[in-house]
Amino acid sequence: MEPVGGVVTAVPRPGLRELKKQRTRDALVRAALELFATRGYDGTTVDDIADAVGVSQRTFFRYFAGKEDVAFHVPRLAESRVVEAVRARPPGEPPLEALRRAVLGTWDGITEAVEQIVPVELHMRVYRVIESTPALLAAHLRRSTELEEQLARIVAEREGLDVDTDPRPRLLVAAVAGAIRVAERLWSAGDDLSVTAMRDLTTRYLDRLGPDLAGNWRTR
Repeated sequence: MEPVGGVVTAVPRPGLRELKKQRTRDALVRAALELFATRGYDGTTVDDIADAVGVSQRTFFRYFAGKEDVAFHVPRLAESRVVEAVRARPPGEPPLEALRRAVLGTWDGITEAVEQIVPVELHMRVYRVIESTPALLAAHLRRSTELEEQLARIVAEREGLDVDTDPRPRLLVAAVAGAIRVAERLWSAGDDLSVTAMRDLTTRYLDRLGPDLAGNWRTR
């Protein structure tokens, strides 16, 4: 129950039909990620995923366009959280700090949201599958480019700039995304596949942006 204008109203809950659809979607995601992590992306078919849940191929395609779509279902959730967080940052905050705080500040919330669908450990294992599968890596980079453009436009809007005439929003977002990509590659090549390891690497590389890059890199 929530008060609205002094009147207590009931918070609407999903109907049984929506709950059933959500459970089926989540089950398909879990089954797909388990298969990708054990058999590999190329070794898994849509029929394998549908059979693991006990539904038809037709039912699978009611929820997802194909294997790539289901593989990136959970990352889409994380991306939407980051976009929302950037929009919500205080308007007077410097752009680099706003992006950094948005990325790191959503970490716990994203982890909790992921756990409602699949174990975080499984989600992280599939990240390594993405990094080692050419088709998925290409899709990941394409999606990252689209996300960068969306974030650049949000930053430009926050700062009152025209993203098509002022290069700074795109350059800034590209630098932040580049730091995250470096962290992802090092994490996926390492032995520690935990969320903590990924977060620590990401924090470390985001913290190196700004003065560290602008200064003299030569050692005495």
